[in-house]
Amino acid sequence: MNANFPKPSMGVLNLKEGARKFRLSRYAPSEDIGYFVKHFWVVSWDLTGQDPYMQDVVPNPCVNAVIEKNKTAVYGVARTKYSQLLQGNGLVFGIKFKPGGFYPFTGRPVSELTGQSIHFQTVFAADPRSIENIILSQQDEISMVALAEDFIRPHLPARDETIALIESIIGRIIEERNITRVDQLCLSFGINKRKLQRMFDQYVGVSPKWVIQLYRLQNAAEALDQDQQHDTLKLSMDLGYYDQSHFIRDFKAIVGMTPDQYARKGACG
Repeated sequence: MNANFPKPSMGVLNLKEGARKFRLSRYAPSEDIGYFVKHFWVVSWDLTGQDPYMQDVVPNPCVNAVIEKNKTAVYGVARTKYSQLLQGNGLVFGIKFKPGGFYPFTGRPVSELTGQSIHFQTVFAADPRSIENIILSQQDEISMVALAEDFIRPHLPARDETIALIESIIGRIIEERNITRVDQLCLSFGINKRKLQRMFDQYVGVSPKWVIQLYRLQNAAEALDQDQQHDTLKLSMDLGYYDQSHFIRDFKAIVGMTPDQYARKGACG
């Protein structure tokens, strides 16, 4: 539980620049909670006397419970890049559920939460102000994680085998960059296309097609972070695109700018 994760970007854009402005830590959950929760995360910053900093994040197909002073809530999957303004000093604690891992807590289609948020007490029957005071007042992050697990554990639902299936499907999408179509997933897992789409709507909140696109574009952003002297055509082909203009259009839709603009921003940072 107390292992601090290695820090791949996982959708945090321009991570090298952001690392100079804030600290991001991730912690693995205990085994029972880990069936539903991907990891816990903590973001802290102290920009006292400095200009505010805007951090951009590409979405992941995961629901997050976010504990922040006077802003605690449960957030569904965002469809596009979102930005967080960091100023002064602050601390945010998060619970990132596995894709599909949040559905058993409510039994309602996660697509109803996509792009939206719900009150924290709707899920955990706990006063968010009390949770904020308890967790955010801790002196170390390990204690924050332990307290979060304490209040999650009584609310754990029965295990649902569909979560493991979805985890396997998304794992395949991440590992095999040549997967660019839903039909490939259906063939690989022996699942009817409509059944797969219904399952993702119910458990994940977004379509399998959108998840494939998301990871391909996240891969592209990470590649641009590593090498601003990029070849857009080669990059698009490496990520399974056969049309460079299609790649540029999709990248802009998710990231908010073209690959060239994103690379230039990273170089300036």
